[in-house]
Amino acid sequence: MKKLPILCLALLCNGAGAIVSAQTIEKTIKVSIENPWKSSKTDEPVVINLHTLNTGFVVKSATVKDGNHELPSQLDDLDFDLRADELAFVVDMPAQSVKTIHITLSSSKSDKTYPARVFAEMLFRTAYPNQYAHGTMVYAPGNSDTYTILQHHGIAFESELVAYRIYFNEKQTTDLYGKFHKGLEIEESMFYPTDEQLKRGFGDDVILVRSSCGAGTFKGWNGTSATDIQPVAFRGQRLIASGPVRTIADAEVKGWEYQGKELNMINRYTLYAGHRDAQVDVLFDQPLDNETFSTGVQNIGYNATMFSDHEGLVASWGTDWPVNDTIKYKKETVGLATYIPKEYIRKETKDKENFLYTVSAPQAKSFRYYTMFTSRKETFGYPDSNSWFSYAQEWKKSLEQPCKVSIEE
Repeated sequence: MKKLPILCLALLCNGAGAIVSAQTIEKTIKVSIENPWKSSKTDEPVVINLHTLNTGFVVKSATVKDGNHELPSQLDDLDFDLRADELAFVVDMPAQSVKTIHITLSSSKSDKTYPARVFAEMLFRTAYPNQYAHGTMVYAPGNSDTYTILQHHGIAFESELVAYRIYFNEKQTTDLYGKFHKGLEIEESMFYPTDEQLKRGFGDDVILVRSSCGAGTFKGWNGTSATDIQPVAFRGQRLIASGPVRTIADAEVKGWEYQGKELNMINRYTLYAGHRDAQVDVLFDQPLDNETFSTGVQNIGYNATMFSDHEGLVASWGTDWPVNDTIKYKKETVGLATYIPKEYIRKETKDKENFLYTVSAPQAKSFRYYTMFTSRKETFGYPDSNSWFSYAQEWKKSLEQPCKVSIEE
């Protein structure tokens, strides 16, 4: 008699397991994408919030089709609950065109892969020389010396055009890696190419950020100059996505003592395939009051050429040593640009290190701006300040004319 309940339980488990593994739930939606702008858009990002679709199941894979052509896509879990929150892909949109994209969402995992067009990594240093452990997040008390904990001193991420890293310390500055040729290099070079890799045409660090905001780093503001993100109770970094379509990297602080408040803040950097510009989302856990912050571009070598349209776009072009070793390395010329939507701007200003805008967002819990750079070593880039500043103005216009996305379930 005692064996019967055990036998029944085993049968029930096996039966339930068979049902779950055999059953796949799918949902197909149509997404209309309209480019109302006069110019075509290449690799236009499209992001679908899965929580708005009411699928009734956990989405574990997706197929995105533009006609008969499948577009590479990725599902991203933004809050580490092991459930996808967003579907992302990029699409080419001719001028003043409309496309209908068909998306099939599934409850079953897929083993298909797409060619990687972006890459990101967080590497922990170990007790063994030149051996590293891959990670996804790290946190430390705010008074800790965190600069040397991670290889390349923080998360590194790249597209085929450019690479960035975010310093894991009070600066939180974006440092920049310029390339001669399009391609992914960081997994192999780890931001520090060897002599052999340099001979093969690898890129390298192209800017000495000093105490500046580099390209578009979010900073505090003391009334006369940009300030670092300190003091804080805790500081962290998280690698959310590493491709194949986009990378997402967070620089987070908790308990930032700033202008009489204690702020919990995330600076989220998103880089898409085919892009040199990074999208920067500044996220707070509570609505802001009238706190004033700053961002912009570095005054490279303290004598950069600067351009501003006085309405949210600021850019610079300059030449400086990228590192303190002036024997092995040569001076690098780079162009920087940052664009902040007009509603967040308070005034245009500068300090010794930077060309800046001060920004605020009363009653908001988040806001978004963009930053980018070029290196003159690029065989595919911009040779002088005039061409760079011209491109920056077109870039701003493109950002202000986003594609319109609507969903039909």
